[in-house]
Amino acid sequence: MQIVKRRPLTLDDLAKAAEIAASDPAGDAVFRAADALAREAVGHLLFTIMRLHVASAEVERVYSSQPEAYPVSGRKPKQGTQWGAQVLDRGEIFLAATPDQVQRVFADHALIFSLGIGAILNVPIRFRGRSLGTMNVCHEAGWFRDADVAPARLIAALLVAPLLAGNA
Repeated sequence: MQIVKRRPLTLDDLAKAAEIAASDPAGDAVFRAADALAREAVGHLLFTIMRLHVASAEVERVYSSQPEAYPVSGRKPKQGTQWGAQVLDRGEIFLAATPDQVQRVFADHALIFSLGIGAILNVPIRFRGRSLGTMNVCHEAGWFRDADVAPARLIAALLVAPLLAGNA
């Protein structure tokens, strides 16, 4: 997989993504657009989107840039953990910047490491104070910097409509 250097997120990027969101009934095109923007503005080796199912306290993968390793499907429990409290309950970004931090939080760390990933940025997707899911941007250890947070938050905001529609 080609690693793309970061470039600034532009108003044109956001306008194009907003146009896609306004015309995409299923959300798939929005997911792909968010993937492309995250790859260019933040950088990633793996990009996934999870939908939160509040009633069952589970998250479900609804998009993956590497479906062979991380397929779209299935649910897993995420509430009741420190990660869930931070990201899903409080709506705070979570960053595991090193392989040790990744291993402490993610049970599937062996698969994660096999993809060359050593850092994970989880961005809550929220609407009106409640979590709808997460946007997960994964790269090599030490990749993420403070300047990646603002573009990641903007990209995650583009995912509110398709996740909200899916939670209706």
